[in-house]
Amino acid sequence: MTTVSETPVPQHGPRLREALRGIPTYKPGKPAGGADGAPAFKLSSNENPYPPLPGVLETALAAAGTLNRYPDMGCAGLVAELAQRYGVPESHLATGTGSVGVAQSLVHATAGPGDEVVYGWRSFEAYPIIVQISGATAVPVPLTEGDVHDLDAMLAAVTERTRLIFVCNPNNPTGTVVRRAELERFLDAVPSDVLVVLDEAYTEFVRDPEVPDGVELYRDRPNVCVLRTFSKAYGLAGLRVGFAIAHEPVANALRQTAVPFGVSQLAQDAAVASLRSEPALLERVAALVAERDRVEAALAAQGWTLPASQANFVWLRLGERTTDFAAACAAAGVIVRPFAGEGVRVTIGEVEANDLFLGAAELFRKGL
Repeated sequence: MTTVSETPVPQHGPRLREALRGIPTYKPGKPAGGADGAPAFKLSSNENPYPPLPGVLETALAAAGTLNRYPDMGCAGLVAELAQRYGVPESHLATGTGSVGVAQSLVHATAGPGDEVVYGWRSFEAYPIIVQISGATAVPVPLTEGDVHDLDAMLAAVTERTRLIFVCNPNNPTGTVVRRAELERFLDAVPSDVLVVLDEAYTEFVRDPEVPDGVELYRDRPNVCVLRTFSKAYGLAGLRVGFAIAHEPVANALRQTAVPFGVSQLAQDAAVASLRSEPALLERVAALVAERDRVEAALAAQGWTLPASQANFVWLRLGERTTDFAAACAAAGVIVRPFAGEGVRVTIGEVEANDLFLGAAELFRKGL
C-alpha cells in the first residue's frame, strides 16, 4: 500500500504552450533614484509629469468608496461620454486596460496559429509580445532611414495569412508620423478583410496639420480600428484605461475577448472626469509641446540629429553608444529609456528634468 508520503513526485511541471518559449519581455522604464538623496527624474516611461486634471482626484476618491463592489462591466458612463465626444455610436466603442490591453484583445480576436500580424519596427515593444502570446506569426517591417513607417514595405509584406496590421502614429519610440495622403493610399490598398489598427496613444501631442485624425479615417472604412488611451495626455497611467473605436463587428469582438470587469470603477469615473476637464488638458498639452520644441531645438544646437517628434518624447539614435548615453543621463539624475544598439527615448518631463537631460546630452556630445 502506497502512503501519501510515498506518492511519486512528478519530475516535470505543468505543460505550457510552446508559443511562450522565448517570448520577449516587456521592459518598463526604470524608476528614478538619485545617489545620496540627489534629485532624480524618470523620463523613461512617457508619463505625464502633471498630477491628475482638476476634479479627477476627488472623483476617484469618491469611487474608491465602492471598491467592495464590481465595476460596471460595460463601462456605460465612459462609453456614453466617448460616443458624444467623438460623434460615434456607442456600439462602435470598446474599453480595456490601457490601449495595450485593447491591442491584445484585437490580436486575440483576429489572429492565431498560422496567421500573421504586420507592424513597423522599431515600434511599440508590446506588439511582438502580444502577437507571440496569441500563437500568430509576427512580421516586423523595418522603418525607413528617417525612422518612419515604411508603408510600401508593410503593404508588400501582406499575404493571404495576414490578419492584422498595426500602424503606430505617432510612432513609439521614434515620435515620427505618417501623413494623410500616404496613410490613405495605404488603407485603400490593404485587403478589406485585413484589420488595420491605428494606434494613436500620443495623438493629443500632434501639431503637424498633415497628420490625420484616425477617427475620421475609420468612419467609412470597416477594416480600420483606432486605439486611444488615457495614460499619456490625460495623465491616468496608473489607472489603466484605454479604448478602441471600430465598426460594430470589431468592437463586439473586443467586448467578447476583454477580461470581465477589467476596467475598475475608479478608472472609469476618473476617465469621465478627465474628459470633462478639457480646457486644463489642452493647456497642459500645449505646455508639454512647447517643452518638446525647446528640447529639440537645444539638442539640434548641440549638434544632435534627431527626427521631429509629434509625441511627448524625443528619440536619439545612438547605436552602440546607447547604453553609455543612458548611464551618463542616470549619473546626471535622469532615467531615460535605452534600446540597446539602437537609441534612447526621452520623455518630456518637468523643466528641471529636461534641463538635467540637456546638460547630460551636451557633455556626452562633447566627448564623442
